Amino acid sequence: MHQIVTKPVASTRRWWVLAIVVAAQFMFGVDAFVVNVAIPTIAVELKATPAQIESIIAIYLIAYAMLVVTGGRLGDIHGTKNVFLAGVIGFTATSLWCGLAQSGAELIIARLAQGATAALMVPQVLATLHLLFTDESRSRAFGIYGIVLGLAGAAGFLLGGLLVTIDLAHTGWRAVFFVNVPCGLLIAMTAWRIMPTVPRRSGTKLDIKGSLVLFAGLLCLIGPLLFGHDVGWAPWLWVVMGGGGAILFAFVRLEHEVGRAGGMPLIDLTLLSDAAFLRGLGAACFFFAANLSFYLVMTLFMQRGLKIAPLAAGLAFIPLALAFVVASRHSGSRAKHRGTKVLIEGCALQIAGLAALALVAFGVDAPTSVMLALIMIVFGYGQGLVMAPLSAAVLSTVKPVAAGSASGAYGTIAQIGNAAGVAAIGAVFFAVETLQSARAAFLVSLALFAALIMICAAFLSWMRRASARS
Repeated sequence: MHQIVTKPVASTRRWWVLAIVVAAQFMFGVDAFVVNVAIPTIAVELKATPAQIESIIAIYLIAYAMLVVTGGRLGDIHGTKNVFLAGVIGFTATSLWCGLAQSGAELIIARLAQGATAALMVPQVLATLHLLFTDESRSRAFGIYGIVLGLAGAAGFLLGGLLVTIDLAHTGWRAVFFVNVPCGLLIAMTAWRIMPTVPRRSGTKLDIKGSLVLFAGLLCLIGPLLFGHDVGWAPWLWVVMGGGGAILFAFVRLEHEVGRAGGMPLIDLTLLSDAAFLRGLGAACFFFAANLSFYLVMTLFMQRGLKIAPLAAGLAFIPLALAFVVASRHSGSRAKHRGTKVLIEGCALQIAGLAALALVAFGVDAPTSVMLALIMIVFGYGQGLVMAPLSAAVLSTVKPVAAGSASGAYGTIAQIGNAAGVAAIGAVFFAVETLQSARAAFLVSLALFAALIMICAAFLSWMRRASARS
């Protein structure tokens, strides 16, 4: 096996390990959400263009998506503890750089580096859970993981609104990145002391060629989405994206060649023959495409369309996040007994929440932040029913030997979905806003979110059939 703890981890100690790794996941999640609330202020101070606004959010996710499989594989080779520590320290340093950025372009580069270091840190979270919790405590551990995802969203929105409003030590929006520095240092020191050490795999090397090919393919496929609006969706963008798809196809063939030569492919090839796992990845891609982009569109609509202040806009998401946490607590045990039916029900609730938002946006001249907050509870509860058990459901058929690779693949697909959703739906929002109004852009975006969630539900149903046959 690739990852075997040198000594059995005590039952009590593994829960402390869980606390440390999900704290890192929390920090990563906060940074994905906190910028949404601060982005209008960042855009004004740094004079950012619409493409730069999208890039500040999406480049973090793109960098993560391009390198997370490599990060997962490095955990398989060198051990989750070593790679986790490297990722946390790097994430802390690049967060400091983000806070010190003096231009939109510099902040984009710093966010790129921040996402790259997160790609070392985050795959080790799911891999650690997958390896330490193999008994009846597994559903509880993944339930805690799901709750942390929800709390990260709530903390991100609340911190973003508070820090921008109170202007802590006259740092303004920069404080949303500076807070990671003490948190990251504390996580790194604690992880160094209590995380179990796993043996290095002697005689194995990272598939460098595969890493470079995957990086190039994803960059060509997703990158053009960010700048399409600024260049009028020139024909060459579509050529580049088509080239990215071709490179990814070549990547799969390359991985087979590495495996036949006796090497260690970047992606465990047994994963490619697991129909349920592949269909689960499809569900995750479409689910996450309607995830972070939803919060970006809601923030832009509230602050730009309805002129709601940053703090009030941030607070409007708190009930949604709390509903997410409640759903996460319920979803683990329900999914254990009812399987993917719970996830499909969550998709239906999300669509109901989107429909209610559309009715309010269409029928009410000036909806308040409180009104929108109450409606978003339905969406948040449905999202919690899906997100918390989704990772466990997708990874359920994966053998422990491929835990790092599988969690890396899941993380890649999730962040490709997040980044593509932010880039594509963000571009649609800005285009419709320019032609008509923020309200019209909001309504079009809600329709796109509903379509994406419907496709996710279809993949979940397909995955369920594949699991039943296996």
